[in-house]
This record gives sequence, C-alpha cells and structure tokens, in this order.
Amino acid sequence: MGGESVCRVFGEPPVSSAQSTKIMGILNVTPDSFSDGGRFNSVDAALKQAHIMAEDGCDIFDVGGESTRPGHEPVSSQEEMDRVLPVIEALAAGFAIPISIDTTKSDVAAEAIKAGATIINDIWGLQGDPKMASIAAKTGVQVVAMHNRDSKDETLDILADFDRFFSRTFEIADEAGLPRDKLVVDPGIGFGKTLNQNLRAIAHLDHMAKFGCPILLGLSRKSFLGFVTGAEVDNRLTGTIVADLIGVQKGADIIRVHDVKPHREMLTLMAALESA
Repeated sequence: MGGESVCRVFGEPPVSSAQSTKIMGILNVTPDSFSDGGRFNSVDAALKQAHIMAEDGCDIFDVGGESTRPGHEPVSSQEEMDRVLPVIEALAAGFAIPISIDTTKSDVAAEAIKAGATIINDIWGLQGDPKMASIAAKTGVQVVAMHNRDSKDETLDILADFDRFFSRTFEIADEAGLPRDKLVVDPGIGFGKTLNQNLRAIAHLDHMAKFGCPILLGLSRKSFLGFVTGAEVDNRLTGTIVADLIGVQKGADIIRVHDVKPHREMLTLMAALESA
C-alpha cells in the first residue's frame, strides 16, 4: 500500500481479483478487545504474533490500542500511545510490511506516524476528530475512512447513508488538502447497523465503487456472524471466510482479519479459479 495509490478510476465498477486483494492483519494491543483482548498487549507478544502473520502472508499490520467493541472503556491519548508506539517502532524496525494505526485520535495518529505508521485507520471517517484530516494531509499517509453511526436506525437505507456519510468525508478531505487517492473506504460492518443492514452492506459492497477509492472490508469474527450462524466469537472463522469471499467478489480490495493464513489460502484458491 505504502505511497502507491490503489484507487480505481472514479465510477469504474469493481473487478474481482483475488490475486490483488490485500490482507490487513489485526494486531490489537489492548486488554479488552472483543476477540483477542489481552493476548498481544506487550511488545514481545505483539512481535511474536506479527512474525506469524507475516509468515502467513499478511500485507498490512493494523495496530490498535483502544477497543471499539460495544461498551468499551475509552482510554486517554497518553495511555493509547503507551500501548501502541513501542509496538509500532518495533514493527517498523523489524518488517518491511506497512503499518496502520487504528485510532480515532489525531494526536495518537501523529505520534504513530512518527514511529513508523503509514496508514491511519479511522472508524469515524475523518468526522470524529477535526484535526485528523489535516494530520493525514501534512504527513502524506493514507487513510481508511470507515462509515459509522452513533446509533442504529432500522428504517435507514444503509446504501443511501453511505452516500451521505462519505460525501461529508470527501468534503473534509478536500478542505484539508488530502487527495482522494489517499483514501480507502470501509462500510463499517458492525458499527451502528442492524443485522439486516450489515448483511445488505456486504451483499451490495459494489455500491461503494462509485466513490472511486479502494474498499476495505472488516468483518472478522463480528457479532452479526454469530446472529446468523449461532457460532460463538472464537468459532466464527468459517462465517468470516464465507463473508469475506463474497466481499472480494463484490470488489473488496483489502480484507481486515484476525486469521491471516486461512484467508491467504482462500485468496490463493480464488485466484487459481479466476485464472482457470
């Protein structure tokens, strides 16, 4: 991902290509994330996991220091930085793999970039912290702008809400001087959406091609999978892979996952079938 743009031409329909799809590996250094909380919240543990993910075919490390699960406890910028900066510095020193900082705070993002991150993963799509867009513009990093809502509204047309939300994100980016080719869009599966809206967002992911930006899909182990299949959080790999497969077919350029190896195998098989 680095400094190269992977944006499609504006309005161009997605072309399914498992060969070019990138895998973003989740590396949470938090004690309370919904799936892997507390497993990698030390530099040594995070580095060990990073080595495994790299061997398994990870293209991007996504480092997060504050859980975004429902009911999570917010942490201060300083506490978040204390968690993520040593890990990012170690990753930058030990790997050639791009690093994403998963944060809603512009001051955390700025320090993470100094430590070696080249991507900001913002779950509020530049609409939370008013300084986030300018930090990205000044430093030249890429931004994953995720769709989000404060609350669920079952009457909402989620595809129309994507149009409204990202229109505002693009306005903010333009005002800050952040080029469109630095943006990646994310439908925000599991954030302020009903079960049906989550399913509709995945099934109609190609709706987001109109924005002309790469699409990131992050649905690994999320609760909607449990609602559909009945599987508990640690048994949602099958559902995750099936949903990600559909997402790639619908135009996802990046999939954000906990389980890198089985997703690399999925993409390898998809690529073989595409070229047969």
